[in-house]
Amino acid sequence: MCQLLGMNCNTPTDICFSFSGFRIRGGGSDMHKDGWGIAFFEGKGCRSFIDVQQAADSPIADMVREYPIRSTNVISHIRKATQGRVALENTHPFQRELWGRHWVFAHNGDLQHFKPQLVGPYQPVGDTDSERAFCFLLHHLRHEFASAPTPERMFPVLRELTARIAAHGEFNFLLSNGDFLFAHRASKLSYIVRKAPFATAHLKDEDLSIDFSEVAGSDDCVAVVATQPLTDNEVWTDFEDRTLNLFVDGQLAMSGSTANPARN
Repeated sequence: MCQLLGMNCNTPTDICFSFSGFRIRGGGSDMHKDGWGIAFFEGKGCRSFIDVQQAADSPIADMVREYPIRSTNVISHIRKATQGRVALENTHPFQRELWGRHWVFAHNGDLQHFKPQLVGPYQPVGDTDSERAFCFLLHHLRHEFASAPTPERMFPVLRELTARIAAHGEFNFLLSNGDFLFAHRASKLSYIVRKAPFATAHLKDEDLSIDFSEVAGSDDCVAVVATQPLTDNEVWTDFEDRTLNLFVDGQLAMSGSTANPARN
């Protein structure tokens, strides 16, 4: 199983602390050695770094850890290959344009016999089930909405599409356009919302702590989503299995089951 990390917040924030622990899972504290990637949104722009080296030893990961890129939405992924060879084109997160915005997607799981007929602008570059799923989602969202909808309007459509894909296997994913973050749990995904009063957090995978009260503003609100909790002294919340979640401005805004995806 791959590893996912996402961040959504109400003010640009760096992810250096969380990423320091997360990257160790790429060949250090865990067996995920088949590449990694991270994407940061800055306004309408998106910085993306991907590498086929394991994250624990990657010089690019060293740079990301040391350089405090500030963003309101971040998606990162550590890969354990199940479909598709180890190559840059198969390394998450994947990025495409929709409604004049960058969209970024990362997937944890394994989809069996998922080979939809894709026509139009969204075609996989690599040969993973994950990229096919991303192209499938964007194709149908573009067909459903002529222009960018609010995330609330998009939610029931995405929930229904997610259920269709999840029928083929494990489909944990993160999806963002820089304004908000969608997260779907099939079997593994937890989150924490950090806001005032802030406290000290300690990483599980590395002996590193930070006192957020010294670095965060009083109005800051930061949601961090991960396949497994990143810290050992904070209370993380497990999502229910087969649940789609929407984060806006560092808060959980909507949640709904993909086991019963009928639109309201």
